[in-house]
Amino acid sequence: MKQDVFQQRHEAEWRALDEWLKQRQRPRPRDRAHDAEGVFGDLEFPAAYRRVCQHLALARRRGYSVVLIERLQELVHRGHLVLYRPRSPRWQAVANFFGAEFPRLVRQQWRAMALAAALLFLPLIGLIVLLQYRPELVHSIYGPAQLAEYEAMYNPATVGEKLGRESGSDMKMFGFYIMNNISIGFRTFAAGLLGGVGSMFVLVMNGVMIGAVAGHLTAIGYGGPFWRFVVGHSAPELLAIVISGGAGLQLGFALIAPGRRSRGRALVEAGVIGARLIFGVFALLLFAAFVEAFWSSIGWMPDAVKFSVGGLLWLGILLWLWRGGRGVAHAA
Repeated sequence: MKQDVFQQRHEAEWRALDEWLKQRQRPRPRDRAHDAEGVFGDLEFPAAYRRVCQHLALARRRGYSVVLIERLQELVHRGHLVLYRPRSPRWQAVANFFGAEFPRLVRQQWRAMALAAALLFLPLIGLIVLLQYRPELVHSIYGPAQLAEYEAMYNPATVGEKLGRESGSDMKMFGFYIMNNISIGFRTFAAGLLGGVGSMFVLVMNGVMIGAVAGHLTAIGYGGPFWRFVVGHSAPELLAIVISGGAGLQLGFALIAPGRRSRGRALVEAGVIGARLIFGVFALLLFAAFVEAFWSSIGWMPDAVKFSVGGLLWLGILLWLWRGGRGVAHAA
């Protein structure tokens, strides 16, 4: 094969590899449409590196020009440094995941996340408002025994030193909240395998159940203790449910509309991204359980402190998800 034909056939591939290697060597925003991940991702890099090594061997054997051989040698050398570089320390990898990779993944799936947020928050907020005008509607959602239990927990006249519970030590409740929160998060994600309908159902039902309790307690005058209890852990808990729901919806989208990929491949790719998202979700739910057990339950804390901390947590987590990882170079 003549050198000109050889170059024309593989020029686009060499340029793509060159651009990808350059992008990894300098900081850049990760959310641009022309991101190098759009050319090929980390999983495809080893195959691209092997091909350019093969091209270099062919160029040497066929006696192509020194300029072409040196160009391919440079690509092989730079690719070798990326492929065989030492792994980052484990703590650094964890810090990079939570500081940059996880919020970037959430933003990359923004359509699914927006839909998940709407499915959770619209019924939640809508029921809170509706029950202020039609309080009797709560009986179509909860039975009298369940409502009586919630009313006893948040009755301003009888609430004790601990908000949101009648008994149990902080450590015991911490373990209970961990199991409860993580089961909800995993169930919301895994239900996406039912074509996404399962995740939609779980999100809507969570919004309905939470909104009904909040609306009922506010309507009967028990909203003070309730809101003081939930304001602290609401941000990490509700946002984690939204993210797990968004990851589940992505599974459903992969099954229903895989595009040019096979359904199996689309599902595997969505599952890999979903697993990484769920890892971050579990960390958020663990933090929510800690706040709920050791902070939210404090009954003597002034309202100004409770609501200020809750507002700061909402602001901080939303800023982290919005800005985390922007302008930071990606490390595989």
